[in-house]
Amino acid sequence: MFQSDFPEYDSSIAEEYGAAEGFSGPDFFGIPLFEAGSLLELIVRFAFNLLVCWIIVKYFYYKKSGRRDFYFTFILFSVAIFLLIYLLDTVKLQVGMALGLFAIFGIIRYRTEQVSIREMTYLFVIIAISVINGLSKALSISELVAANLMFIVAIAIMESARIVKHVSTKAILYEKIDLITPDKSAELKADLERRTGIKILKYEIGHIDFLRDVAFIKIFYHPERNEPNSIDNITKINDIS
Repeated sequence: MFQSDFPEYDSSIAEEYGAAEGFSGPDFFGIPLFEAGSLLELIVRFAFNLLVCWIIVKYFYYKKSGRRDFYFTFILFSVAIFLLIYLLDTVKLQVGMALGLFAIFGIIRYRTEQVSIREMTYLFVIIAISVINGLSKALSISELVAANLMFIVAIAIMESARIVKHVSTKAILYEKIDLITPDKSAELKADLERRTGIKILKYEIGHIDFLRDVAFIKIFYHPERNEPNSIDNITKINDIS
């Protein structure tokens, strides 16, 4: 089916959907059926964006957290956001409206589940990278590659144990309530280190129950592998999923 078959052809429709002026190839009601250049650009940009996001998720986030559910979420977020931004830019939809859709989706999806700061940070990074790669048609290849490398280098530096030493915490229900007084702090720390096998940096005493002679104590320590542990902040057995 060709343009000559439709006397009512409107070139403005083709231009709105990204067709070049004077397009004479096959079309369907003014919409091009195939454009090799545009398709190749879409595939290359999509593959590049997916590769960058996969490297970040696989070798920085998943390597330490082991959370397959967020691995799945981050990768599909990058795919969906890149394609949505890239194709919406073709029909000249404002970027503000597109980002507003992502924000609304994020609020609806994550309001029912507690998501840590680390996961939310990686989610924002994935969104930012996908938006940049989807909208940067005016940038040169070198600028686009450099921008993505900046993300990877920044994450690698911040995840490095040489730059930032991770501090983990544990909540302990402690029964030796006679040791919580300030004058016995050294004895309390020694007892906690002996029983947990952890070199404690510091501790904080929280809720005290004199009826049961117990107290909640939060201890801070450097983990052996310098990585976050999702169970550190769990205080109830029912919270473990």
